[in-house]
Amino acid sequence: MTRVYDDRGRATAVTVIDVSGNTLLQVKTVETDGYSAIQAGYGAQKESRVPKAELGHFKKAASEPKRFIREFRLEDTEKPAPDFASKGKGFQGIMRKHNADGQGASHGSMMHRRPGAIGMRSTPGRIWKNQSMPGHMGDDQVTVQNLRIVQVRETDSALLVAGAVPGPTGSYVLVRPAIKHPEGALAKVRTGQASVAKTGAKTAVKKK
Repeated sequence: MTRVYDDRGRATAVTVIDVSGNTLLQVKTVETDGYSAIQAGYGAQKESRVPKAELGHFKKAASEPKRFIREFRLEDTEKPAPDFASKGKGFQGIMRKHNADGQGASHGSMMHRRPGAIGMRSTPGRIWKNQSMPGHMGDDQVTVQNLRIVQVRETDSALLVAGAVPGPTGSYVLVRPAIKHPEGALAKVRTGQASVAKTGAKTAVKKK
């Protein structure tokens, strides 16, 4: 993240998203495909890891093999897809994962950070669904809508988005027009402006 200043000297915290690796692979039309869309690719991939059918598709577009291929409708007919991946926290207990209070810390208690009893007795004799349990935390797909694009720097191949973007530095994000526009918004992003990109500080960085 960094900050930029407007013409009135007001600072805005922004997240820099690198879009230099985006490649237009295909333009779909109603006449040929039955709907209007664009297909974009991002992230270089080895030819040995790409099926022959996809390899021919890349060569037809005069592009190197891409790791990610995403399609963006030019009409607002699709349901919103997840845009980000939250930070991965690994395996965590219930106190960090579910914000549990834990158990007694004194008077001989030997279970400070454990969940305690989770099962039932003879009736119904099972564990209820959605019971707070230890497990993998983070690295979930997250959608954040109506983030304002402060600047589009074509020379730097970067988008400057106001505020924080979920996920660690170097993670992959999907940028698309918001489906739910806020009431009284000053402007709406034109449908079809979308890309696959990486988040970074000021330059492109690798995914962790």
